[in-house]
Amino acid sequence: MERKKITIVGVGLIGGSLALQLHEKKISSKLIGVETNEFHAQKALELELVDEILPLDEAILDSDVVILAIPVDSMVTLLPQVLDKIDHQIVVDLGSTKSQLVDAVKNHPKRGRYVAAHPMWGTEYSGPQAAIRGAFEKVAVAICNAKESDTDAVEWARNMFGKIGMRLLEMDAYAHDLHAAYVSHISHITSFALANTVLEKEKEEGAIFDLASAGFESTVRLAKSNPAMWVPIFKQNRENVLDVLNEHISQLRKFKSCLEKENYDYLLELIEEANKIKGIIK
Repeated sequence: MERKKITIVGVGLIGGSLALQLHEKKISSKLIGVETNEFHAQKALELELVDEILPLDEAILDSDVVILAIPVDSMVTLLPQVLDKIDHQIVVDLGSTKSQLVDAVKNHPKRGRYVAAHPMWGTEYSGPQAAIRGAFEKVAVAICNAKESDTDAVEWARNMFGKIGMRLLEMDAYAHDLHAAYVSHISHITSFALANTVLEKEKEEGAIFDLASAGFESTVRLAKSNPAMWVPIFKQNRENVLDVLNEHISQLRKFKSCLEKENYDYLLELIEEANKIKGIIK
C-alpha cells in the first residue's frame, strides 16, 4: 500500500487513535492535523499524533487523503466545503451517522472522491489525550453507499481499514443509521438516563462511590461521554432513535408491571428471553 500524505480534521479520540495506527502501520508518509481547538492542537503536537497543524485550506493542498473526525453536525456543513476544495484527493469521514452526510453531497460533482465510513469504536473520553494505540483492531467498520464512490477511493479506504486490523462491512446509509440506533445510540441514552436517575435519587455521592459495583460502573460508563458529540448524533438520527427508545420503554414497562403485580413467573421469562443475547454477543 503506497504511503500517502494524510490530513486528519479533528485530532480527538477517534482522529488521534487513527493517527497512531496510520503512523505505526506506515500508511502515512506525513500526517497533518486540522484543529479549531487550540489546546487540542497543541496536545496533538506534544503527543506526536500529527507532524504538524495547518489551516484546512493549506492542509488539503498538501494532502492525498483528507479524513474527517469531527462531530456530525459540523460534518454536514464541512464535507461539501471540503469537496469544493479538493482536486484528486480522497475524502473519508468517520461519523456515527451517515444518511444526512450522504444526502448532503449526493449531487456534488466530486461526490465520487468521498467515502462514507463509521468505525464502530469509541470510549467515554474525548480529546487528543484520550487517543489509544491499537484502538481499531478487530473492530467493525461500516462503509456506506460504496457504489457512489470512485473505485480507487473505496479501495484505498478498504485497504487502510484492513491494514489497521478492522473488519469491513458494507451497507446502505439508511440501514446503517437504523442498526446504529439499536446497537450504539440507545446504549448511550440508557446510560445517560440511568446516571440521571441515580443522581436524582441518591443524594449522597459517597454512597454511590462506596457501593458502586463493576456492573453499575460498566452500565453508566457511557454517561461520561461528550455531550457535544452525542446531541448531534441523536438529532441526526432522531427518527431511528425514537423508534428504538419507544421499544425500550415498552420493555421497561413490562419489568415494572411484573414487580407491581408480583408476577415473578413472567419476570423470569423476560430475563430468560434476554439471556438469548448470549448467542449473539459472547
